[in-house]
Amino acid sequence: MALAQPAPGQVQPLAPGTRAATRLQTLTLTPPIPEVKTVEVQSNGFVRAAHTILLLPTAQATDARATQLALLAAERTYRAAPDLLEVDVSVYRSGNYAGFGGPLPLLTLSVPRERLATLRNSIKNDQYDRIWINPQIEAPEPVGVVVEAPEKLPVFEGTPAEIKAYQLQKSLGQAGGGVRNGLLFQGNPARRQVALTFDDAPHPMYFPLVLDLLRRAGVKATFFVIGRNVQAYPYFAEDLIRGGHEIANHTFHHVRLPSLSSAQIKAELSSTNTLLTQLSGQKVQYFRPPGGRYTTRVLNVAKELGLTTVFWTDDPGDFQNPGVETVEARFDKHLKPGGIILLHDNAPDGLLALPDLLKVAKQRGYTVTTVGGLGR
Repeated sequence: MALAQPAPGQVQPLAPGTRAATRLQTLTLTPPIPEVKTVEVQSNGFVRAAHTILLLPTAQATDARATQLALLAAERTYRAAPDLLEVDVSVYRSGNYAGFGGPLPLLTLSVPRERLATLRNSIKNDQYDRIWINPQIEAPEPVGVVVEAPEKLPVFEGTPAEIKAYQLQKSLGQAGGGVRNGLLFQGNPARRQVALTFDDAPHPMYFPLVLDLLRRAGVKATFFVIGRNVQAYPYFAEDLIRGGHEIANHTFHHVRLPSLSSAQIKAELSSTNTLLTQLSGQKVQYFRPPGGRYTTRVLNVAKELGLTTVFWTDDPGDFQNPGVETVEARFDKHLKPGGIILLHDNAPDGLLALPDLLKVAKQRGYTVTTVGGLGR
């Protein structure tokens, strides 16, 4: 019997040819909770975080039951590993669970270690701000083709005349730096300054670890977030803003945009803008097309929505799990004044390489900033 195909945009698979990531450490809860599928743990070299996944059968899939089990799972995860920086819990329906990037969870819960002692009372009194309960109102339907590979070299698709005009824009943008006609290829090539950017955020296990590393280094970054991920983990977007980082648009479903109509492209971008503005109170300024694929229509829609389309100059390929040393070597090779660095918040090799990447940039005299900080 043929397996049902996932809806377009609902899965974010690894790129073809990607080396398998190192298997994550897992924890065993005592006493066990039957609904727990797995408890995965990741370190950033300083601290560890855990992501606990629970699967509920349809008959048990109520807000009350999901909350009860999420609370119990968080407590037992800390009991199994008291040193954790944070425990994040995702509760799904067992019948349609398809992993991160599939149908949204029923409930998500984030428990930093310092909030554990007051967790039960806060939830009981409806005063806990790091819980999301799915309203069961579907987000905009995914459209187009799912991105089957991470961002590579940016690829403009169009007629020969459009490509020629775009190449001229790109050459001028790279030579002088700065925003030109709604496009940012790089910052000022005369300034020893680079922008640090992360795509695909937020992931419930990796994101807190990335923020921890940036805090330790005193560095601010720009996060190109996926709308559906922010919808399920809104408190992470709030953490991002409170930390002084910059939030930007990476579409709602992480789909390739060139094959979509202008209306569909607008829906992907505007729905994400609306969500991010509601959470941050700030106007969204920057956009990056998933897969690095775009056309004149994509760029025009982004510009009409007041978005600057941001590309990159330094892609260490962390999403391909090439090894920490390879990520560091690629980063070092392409580091240049006005550069824009592309990393991902859910890539283990990028996470572990990040402290050394920031150290190398500092040793070579670079200031690391956000996209908006370039040129300041």
